[in-house]
Amino acid sequence: MKCEHCTRKECSKKTKTDDEENVSDEAPSPAQENREKGEFHKLADAKIFLSDCLACDSCLTAEEGLQLSQQNAKDFFRVLNLNKKCDTSKHKVLVVSVCPQSLPYFAAKFNVSVTDASRRLCGFLKSLGVHYVFDTTIAVDFSILESQKEFVRRYHQHSEGARALPMLTSACPGWVRYAERVLGRPVTPHLCTAKSPQQVMGSLVKDYFARQQGGCVGCRALQGPDSVWGAVAGVRLLLCLVELGTDRDPPWLQQNLSPEKIFHVIVAPCYDRKLEALREGLSSASHSSRGADCVLTSGEVAQIMEQSDLSVQDATVDTLFGDSKEEKVTRHDGASSDGHLAHVFRHAAKELFNEDVEEVTYRARRNKDFQEVTLEKNGEVLLRFAAAYGFRNIQNMILKLKKGALPYHFVEVLACPGGCLNGRGQAQSRDGRVDKALLRQMEGIYSDIPVRPPETSAHVQELYQQWLEGLDSPKAQETLHTRFPSPELCAHGLDIRW
Repeated sequence: MKCEHCTRKECSKKTKTDDEENVSDEAPSPAQENREKGEFHKLADAKIFLSDCLACDSCLTAEEGLQLSQQNAKDFFRVLNLNKKCDTSKHKVLVVSVCPQSLPYFAAKFNVSVTDASRRLCGFLKSLGVHYVFDTTIAVDFSILESQKEFVRRYHQHSEGARALPMLTSACPGWVRYAERVLGRPVTPHLCTAKSPQQVMGSLVKDYFARQQGGCVGCRALQGPDSVWGAVAGVRLLLCLVELGTDRDPPWLQQNLSPEKIFHVIVAPCYDRKLEALREGLSSASHSSRGADCVLTSGEVAQIMEQSDLSVQDATVDTLFGDSKEEKVTRHDGASSDGHLAHVFRHAAKELFNEDVEEVTYRARRNKDFQEVTLEKNGEVLLRFAAAYGFRNIQNMILKLKKGALPYHFVEVLACPGGCLNGRGQAQSRDGRVDKALLRQMEGIYSDIPVRPPETSAHVQELYQQWLEGLDSPKAQETLHTRFPSPELCAHGLDIRW
């Protein structure tokens, strides 16, 4: 289905000045849906907005539109309500993973530090009934490390005669959708095959984390003092003990938790992550279930928080490794994104030319959203990287790529001008425009978060060995990499005016 502003040769971005025009679905609270009174009785309907169109002249299919309408708080509350029922066969472990670029939004929104924002968000989610709250930093680690290795491999292949460069990042779902649906074969072979952080996090939760879990899903309500389920926890426990006395072993006593028993929610800065969750072929490793069952934007979660009168205690973010907690908020070396360019650049400089790069210097070229980074030695340019943000810059880059005139070895591509912090799910004012003051505040908050290189994570190295059976094992390749379909080039794909 096409949006009302789309034509085959011109795309006028959708605005959000009229709620009635742009609401894709409503997400009533469980109390309204089931006409029950409970802890959600004062939550107002959460209106869910679609993002600007994705530069795709075919837009959404009818099936995708239907699936996308389910990517909202209504589905989240449905699972919360099911977990409150005494039928343990329908209970699910609720896991929420928060993207690093969402935390500055909550910090700015509630005028607290990023650490306090993380604790407040975690405490609120657990007060609703969420069992585990993770951040996706460890998934970004994997995405960057695999991108680094792939770039070095492509560089050698390109030197041997194959046209393996430039390598274009694939962490942005809006850009990837455009490349797949509109650009096709001239571009998709250049996409990095390393999965995005959201995809990797889906595998971590639905595969690694699920394997570590066992016991009764319903009784997980007993795990935290901040859970609102305490009043019915004793009843659940009694029912479970009764079931233990039957002739058969209950299914929840299995050592491993089935991925279908986990409901995984991603909190992200942009709406395109909802479409990424629906993309075919992104299910968790060795399982048919999707890695992410629901994606909520930062703005949607903030709206729910503002409308709630629940008594909330701050809580520390969980980790995938048992009882340990994530005490410190960290990020990667990107001004407003996950920093694939900076990390891949440093790694390539060391691996290919034995050059140690401490400070990555960006130079604005066409505009502030198109920047260049070079490694030079004795007057010779050894590496030339670029960052292209926003579809105007993307289109110019693609035109040069098609002509064989793109001089870069690597391009970090993001659909949002200004990067991930400027995702339309959090950096937008009520009239549909970018909230520039909020964006500047978020940029300042994000820049103050300590940077942690992915190579320094002991947990990542442990997961490579124990979960993925080695750095370059077949399982690591299957779990951390994807394939991109190569449809024929759309005849009008490059005629879209921006």
